[in-house]
Amino acid sequence: MIEYGIQLPVQSQSTIYAEGWEAGAGADDLLDIARTADRAGFAYLACCDHVGIPRRLAAAMSTVWYDPVATLAFLAAATERVRLLSHVAVVGLRHPLLTAKQYATLDHLSGGRLILGVGAGHVREEFEALEVDFERRGSVLDESIDALRAALGPDEFPEHHGKLYDFEGLGQCPRPAQPHLPLWVGGSSPAAVRRAALKGDGWLPQGDPRDRLPGQIARLRRLREEAGVDRPFVVGAITEPLYVGEPGWDVGRRTLSGAPEMLAESLRVYRAMGVHQIQVRFRSRERAELTDQMAAFGAEVGPHLSER
Repeated sequence: MIEYGIQLPVQSQSTIYAEGWEAGAGADDLLDIARTADRAGFAYLACCDHVGIPRRLAAAMSTVWYDPVATLAFLAAATERVRLLSHVAVVGLRHPLLTAKQYATLDHLSGGRLILGVGAGHVREEFEALEVDFERRGSVLDESIDALRAALGPDEFPEHHGKLYDFEGLGQCPRPAQPHLPLWVGGSSPAAVRRAALKGDGWLPQGDPRDRLPGQIARLRRLREEAGVDRPFVVGAITEPLYVGEPGWDVGRRTLSGAPEMLAESLRVYRAMGVHQIQVRFRSRERAELTDQMAAFGAEVGPHLSER
């Protein structure tokens, strides 16, 4: 079986993927999209994390990056079953106890729907402004994951003793609703893949094309086998842009478009590679077109993704 989720539009507006209509969009649009995903069988809604964008990157990345905790909490109250994914939270920018407090509360209030996606980050100026060592962000993330495992576990008074973080005797309630809150690791560098294999419950690639995924997945399996890691593990992939049906407008040469059966057949290739969940993005010219695409995908494509 393969599940499908969506990186929310509007909440991040990099020129790489944002549609023109998103610039004037806001809360009502996010609510409609989230409710559509909830009805259409999407596994999760995802939200990105950036504290601030430097001027040198603003033209390409934009400065529109909603806070993931606030955004996912807002949408949790308007949905019932869809899961809430931080893709990804740059947890090394914050103390693990602060991150745990925010995300434990989100999981508690949403009835156990959080998936905590984490990554190392890539914008040097964010780290410098918050006085965090950019060059050591990989090792910071490694220990942050260990600390978060403790802080988001079952103990009211979590305990962690490491090189960077040391805490015990501080109670945090409410606890997460989930007894084991899933932690997915993002990134496609060798270090990120290794981190996901050894420390994560899942892997969120950073735009690996189809032809690169089999090698990455083989490495994940090899690393886990060599380390004796046998806990359940979710492999993700980000698909090409999609359009259900014949678009009638220029959706770009990379976009997969056509009849639902054709799209499902193409997307089933991911499952054959060993992928468990795909993250989809649809081309659209307005919110209504996007929600129509999502509904069509859920009704006409999703049910065929698990066919042989």
